[in-house]
Amino acid sequence: MPQKAPLITPVLIGGCLVIMIGFAIRASFGVFQIPIAEEFGWPRAEFSLAIAVQNLAWGIGQPLFGAVAERFGDRRAIVLGALFYAAGLVLSAFAMTPGSMQLLEILVGFGIAGTGFGVILAVVGRAASDENRSLALGIATAAGSAGQVFGAPVAELLLASFPWQTVFLIFAVAILAVLAVLPMMRSPVMATRAELEQSMGQALLQAFRDPSFSLIFLGFFSCGYQLAFITAHFPAMVTEMCGAISPNGYLAALGITTTSALGAVAIAVIGLANIAGTITAAWAGKRWTKKYLLAGIYLARTVIAATFILMPITPASVLIFSLLMGALWLATVPLTSGLVAHIYGLRYMGTLYGFVFLSHQIGGFLGVWLGGALYDVYGDYTLVWWVGVAVGAFSALVHLPIREKPINAPLMAAQ
Repeated sequence: MPQKAPLITPVLIGGCLVIMIGFAIRASFGVFQIPIAEEFGWPRAEFSLAIAVQNLAWGIGQPLFGAVAERFGDRRAIVLGALFYAAGLVLSAFAMTPGSMQLLEILVGFGIAGTGFGVILAVVGRAASDENRSLALGIATAAGSAGQVFGAPVAELLLASFPWQTVFLIFAVAILAVLAVLPMMRSPVMATRAELEQSMGQALLQAFRDPSFSLIFLGFFSCGYQLAFITAHFPAMVTEMCGAISPNGYLAALGITTTSALGAVAIAVIGLANIAGTITAAWAGKRWTKKYLLAGIYLARTVIAATFILMPITPASVLIFSLLMGALWLATVPLTSGLVAHIYGLRYMGTLYGFVFLSHQIGGFLGVWLGGALYDVYGDYTLVWWVGVAVGAFSALVHLPIREKPINAPLMAAQ
């Protein structure tokens, strides 16, 4: 009887560690929103634009790093990404103007692209067996949430002892240190005969001509908008819009006495809930139609976000929202990446998913930038929140017509 392929492999462990550290740093940027604005007297829109540029650069860099990984090797792409990440953090620590901060976040965005989902999920997907692939992608995605659990609270803790510039330097050292796991990141090129005979240009042209690829691209937009906005602005939103924390309540007993601390904890709660949510979504993706699961996730996000903003914002509602939204937070990633792999194959999964992820990051750019711009105009985040509700409903609808069938199936069958 053939031995069953293991789920937990060195590639999966190494990939999880890279994503976890990279996302811990990325998820903490919202905590720096108020300290940086207060030090320089910048309007909220200035640092928001810097984070927005970071998200857009991440999106632009994702297909580029995917192509680098498929042409020159996964580990070289990861090293290059870590170097970009560290350089961006170090140089940002010495930025004195909004323009320089925004420009330097391009480096950080490219760094996230090289150490994030596009490259790592492609490595993990190729290394996993067919029966384990969906769950392996879910575990790797959940590692990003694990980083989010401690990223914002650690940043908040470090800011209590160090200026924000020093915290950026500490984070730069951390992302370089994670390169120690690279010897674990070895994966074979697993592809069908049809995929191996296909060039990257042919694969891209085939995908771009397929209406389903366009629908996947459009559907991922709202995920980026919602996640980037919440990561960048929710700590500040909670700080300013949430009701006071009772000095005799359960939060105070846990040491959470300010809405600023609650904002950081909310990001951690989202990450913690998403570990279970993402793995559950990946498990479900092996058993049910991915496009319907994705439509359901976007619909649930829409309902949760609308309910939250319609009710008074209290410490309890913040935690309930964080728990519910967290369960859906990155649940779209293993399903979307798995959908790309299922329809278009594994050979150029990194590059193709990278182009889909560009839509995610265009949404992220708009979510972060509009969050700051509309805050400066209206003095709160209500309007930009409702835009997020609307785009979530849009994504729920556009996933329904996707044709979830391998595009090379007839060619493979003929061979």
